[in-house]
Amino acid sequence: MGVLAAAALLPVNTTLGVVLAVLLVAAVGVAALARLADFRERGYHRAIALAGIRAAVQLAAVSALIGWVVREVPLLLCFLFLMFAVAVRTAGRRITDNRTWWWAAVPIAAGVAPVVAVLLLTGLVPLKGVALVPITGILIGGGLTATVLGGRRALDELRTRHGEVEAGMALGLPDRDARLLVARPAASEALVPGLDQTRTVGLVTLPGAFVGMLLGGASPLLAGAVQLFVLVALLAVQAVAVAVVLELVARGRLHRADGGGRARRRSRTLRGAEGE
Repeated sequence: MGVLAAAALLPVNTTLGVVLAVLLVAAVGVAALARLADFRERGYHRAIALAGIRAAVQLAAVSALIGWVVREVPLLLCFLFLMFAVAVRTAGRRITDNRTWWWAAVPIAAGVAPVVAVLLLTGLVPLKGVALVPITGILIGGGLTATVLGGRRALDELRTRHGEVEAGMALGLPDRDARLLVARPAASEALVPGLDQTRTVGLVTLPGAFVGMLLGGASPLLAGAVQLFVLVALLAVQAVAVAVVLELVARGRLHRADGGGRARRRSRTLRGAEGE
């Protein structure tokens, strides 16, 4: 019944492929015409095209492998680790181009690991791929998004308002505290998408978990309960991820170029001047 409902909603045929291609070309065209680019003036049209193609290839591969992976616990754990590793690499490289990108593993793990552990220990989610993979994937994706948004916004703010950071250091604030005063409000905005999604669920959108449960034949009550659980778990993951990535930025562990080194040299210079 659920398979028939899913097929009726979105049949997998040539028409679907053509529509997807048209939508991707439209997205690339709009980004190119509007000259949408990052702060380095690198256009997003190419990134959109590559993201669409990668998504198609990756989903095709996962669709072919998922049935095999979920049967064995060792393979399942390897697959979950692969998901985590890709998320860390993606988040880290979105935040910085230097070797500190690997610190992105800390906020994602800090947010996701405790939630998954609680779910397994309480028995709410069994150690089976059919349940653990989608739940963990959703949580890792939420941690990735929060880490990227929090880290990027914190570092952008520190770059724009570096004078305020130096002024705080000159007044005697520790490096960490001076950076936190500037970066905390900006990084905290990374929680807004998750908050808005939770506030408007059922009124503006029906998220994927809810729709998927319904298509799978579950009752509306069960589908609503699962979706509520996912949203609340995401809020917990994202809050932890933002808090941890903010702390890493404030301590200079995660930075851009040699920004961390410059900040430390400025701090030593300021303290030396005070000593004189």
